Amino acid sequence: MKGTEHSGLMVFAEQEESVIHPVTFELLGKGRELADRLGVDLSAVLLGYGVEDEAFNLIRHGADRVYLFEDRSLKEFDAVRYKENIVPLLREVKPSVFLVGATRIGRSLAPRVAAALRTGLTADCTDLDVDEEGNLIQVRPAFSGNIMAVIRTRTRPQIATVRYKVMKPPEPDPKRRGEIIRRDVKVVEDSGLRILKKERVRGVDLTEAEVIVSCGRGVKRREDLVIFKELAAVLGGVFGSSRPLVDCGWVERERQVGFSGNVVKPKVYIACGISGSPQHLFGMRDSDVIIAINKDPSAPIFNVADYGFVGDMYEIVPLLVKKIKDLERAGLDRS
Repeated sequence: MKGTEHSGLMVFAEQEESVIHPVTFELLGKGRELADRLGVDLSAVLLGYGVEDEAFNLIRHGADRVYLFEDRSLKEFDAVRYKENIVPLLREVKPSVFLVGATRIGRSLAPRVAAALRTGLTADCTDLDVDEEGNLIQVRPAFSGNIMAVIRTRTRPQIATVRYKVMKPPEPDPKRRGEIIRRDVKVVEDSGLRILKKERVRGVDLTEAEVIVSCGRGVKRREDLVIFKELAAVLGGVFGSSRPLVDCGWVERERQVGFSGNVVKPKVYIACGISGSPQHLFGMRDSDVIIAINKDPSAPIFNVADYGFVGDMYEIVPLLVKKIKDLERAGLDRS
């Protein structure tokens, strides 16, 4: 595939139960920025059943046109059925760039599409840019987050999956107009996959939490984690962690904040005993309010913190918990 044959950017519009995943809007925001700089169109591809209203929503969020595939066979995500419809579209339209969210669905779909098109794929990007020649610059952590790799793909389309909550979604414009193009659906009767049962996974989702209390190397013993979990609980928040506690097996990986974990943007982020390595700061630096508790006044975490406590977190955190509980009781007494 010659790069000169390809032009424009396309975003995969992920949806489940006819609701667009927020990462799609983030991709449209970045895609709109890059498309305007290059002077090209931004399109989106949407597959599902009963999703026409969401196609208009994509236009309001920046797409110039939406390729819509609607059929009952596409109601539930099936990597094979989705790929069999997306690949012919990409071959026909020839976008230079195809962006996919680095979600459970995106990580299953993107490699199949890239393999079918015999093109490259950069996974889990944290930033995107374009060079003077119009090539996509893909930035992602490498070597366990110790360096940032800058990648250019020679083949076309350039495909990248992008992490959720690393880019800013645009404000929807209700006056914005675009084109919705309905496409004939290739119905795959037997993809080799069958959904027997759907269950909601009982776990933690740090990316949607409004309050996060995280702890790091300052924790002396595994049993001490209960102190920080209690602070998260009284604040109605979620307990998180830096990578060292995950690596030693004290905390589940789904609670990790940072390059190799979750990128979060809560209203309040409380960092307890976390020094503030670049890998961790990347995952939480865009929080609305950052509160740091560390006995080392020179810890890098204080450079990004809005409020800081210099002292022993084993003394400070229990005092915070007590004060919050006292305030709650006083509020109940007044009522």
